[in-house]
Parts: sequence; structure tokens; C-alpha cells
Amino acid sequence: MFPHAKDSEPFVVVIDDDESVREALRGLFQSVGLVTEIYASVQDFLDGGQLDRAGCIVLDIRLPGRSGLEFQEALARSGAAHSVVLISAHVDVQMAVRAMKAGAIDVLTKPVREQDLLEAVNRALAKDQQRRGEAKLNQALATRYATLSERERQIFVLVAAGLLNKQIAERAAITEATVKLHRSQVMKKMEAESLPDLVRMADRLARVESSPKL
Repeated sequence: MFPHAKDSEPFVVVIDDDESVREALRGLFQSVGLVTEIYASVQDFLDGGQLDRAGCIVLDIRLPGRSGLEFQEALARSGAAHSVVLISAHVDVQMAVRAMKAGAIDVLTKPVREQDLLEAVNRALAKDQQRRGEAKLNQALATRYATLSERERQIFVLVAAGLLNKQIAERAAITEATVKLHRSQVMKKMEAESLPDLVRMADRLARVESSPKL
């Protein structure tokens, strides 16, 4: 129905029940080289299966069915952290505060100034690029961590906690020589260049593990 971006290329999504607004915004974004898809409702967008590839979602606050604000708050609760720019003909203070607390990049009042909207979308895309970079790094670390044996994972945790080899040996009931061997393997498999590097990896993995799931 709509022209699709390449599978690896994030794009701008416009969700608005006013067809003239949808088409105008698609024209604006495409004029500056942004691949854009348009939808009349949140459900239409979700049915299209493009949520993961959306780099920025320009969302009308008042929509039939699920409102734009409700959808944005649901995304925030899920931990999806998508970059959202909200627009509406009527924006009150309470609504704007709710949107910003849920992580909206901006809340703009229709008719929206083109420059204001383009600046908000560019900020949203920059934030999304950072989010995708973080996700890629998290996946790479998880893949490396999966290569560790059960004993190596134990050593990884203890080393990252700041324990000395002697303390680790006592905790794990193995010799210091064995600790050094496992420690070397952990550093190699995790591609850690130093102890501080390994500690940062452990911290990142712990944060990913505790993150809300979709």
C-alpha cells in the first residue's frame, strides 16, 4: 500500500486520521529525503508490522480508537523507547506534561510550523539512531556472554565484582592458577581489553537483563 524503506533503514511514520494532514506531512518529509509511511490509526500501523523499523513516529494525540497519547504511554511502559513527536490541534498543559513524562521528543500544536516539525523529527531520528546503536552493542555482548561456560560465567561475575584471584579461588573452591586460566578465557571471549572494560560489560549486561520486555 505504501512504499517501503529498505529492511535495514529506519523511516518516519505519520499516524493521523486526517488524510490531508497525512499526505502533507509525507510530502514534507520526503522533500528532505526522509522515507515516510502514513497510517490513519494506531491499529493500522500495528497491523502493518513496522513498529521495530520506525525511526520516528509523528503521532496525532487525538485519534479514533486508541489515542496517540495512550499509544505513546504504552510504548514507554513496554520499554520500547521509540522516538515520538506528538501533534494536535488542541494541546493543554496536562496533556503536554503526560506526553513529555512518557518520553515524547516534542509536543506541537497544529497547524505545525514546518521548521519546528522537521527539527523535532531530526532530534527523534538522532535519538533512535543512538538507541539502535545501544541495542546492537547489547546484542553483541549477549552473544559473547553466551559463549562462556558455566564456570567462566561465575568467574566473570566475581571478577567484575572486584574480587582478587585469591578471593575468587576461595569462593569458587578452585586454585588460583585455575582462576587465572578462566579469567584469561573470559577476557578473550568477551573481547575485553582491560578490567574496567569487563566491569562495564557486566554492568551493561545486568541493565539489559533487568529491562522491561515487550
